[in-house]
Amino acid sequence: KSFDKINKTYGKFFNKDTAPARETVEVSALPLGARVEISVIAKKLN
Repeated sequence: KSFDKINKTYGKFFNKDTAPARETVEVSALPLGARVEISVIAKKLN
């Protein structure tokens, strides 16, 4: 439903050659009526 809007906004910040990986998961509902859930994988540098 909102995927076109997400892609348009994502494209404003990243170009296709250097964009970070992303994931899309379809669910029937998120907790507390949320519309977006953000998942992060990070590496702590010394």
